[in-house]
Amino acid sequence: MNDELTVLAEAGAAAVVTAMATDMWQDTRTAVVGLFRRCGRARRAALETQLNANAALVRDSTDPDEARRTLFAYWTLELAAVLRDDPDGRAAVARLAASVDGGRRPAFRQTNTARDAATVFAVQHGTQHAYGTSPRAPQDRSRRDRRP
Repeated sequence: MNDELTVLAEAGAAAVVTAMATDMWQDTRTAVVGLFRRCGRARRAALETQLNANAALVRDSTDPDEARRTLFAYWTLELAAVLRDDPDGRAAVARLAASVDGGRRPAFRQTNTARDAATVFAVQHGTQHAYGTSPRAPQDRSRRDRRP
């Protein structure tokens, strides 16, 4: 799958997990089920069961945002499969992402700071980024102690 479809699948997955256990859930759930219209009846029923179970998991979790972060990868894979199998699904996934995003969606925020000679290895939604500072080389004292 190309990068554009991966980003679209991630945006759709973010919309799905963000809407879980909120007032937006029923409309979002209906939209997600509609994305799988070309799947067989048994597959759609399994996805509906999965959606319901995931929403309950988020609702009942002591840390709903952590539950959403955990479910994000699963729904990215599911939506990526839809986009691979149904090129017409792009517009529907984009609408899904936009409908939830509309300024109401809380952002997952992560702040990482490397200080002194530390290194930070940060992961958010499955991609690792390494930021850090390199240790400073000791200064050559022989130059500083010399007088002209």
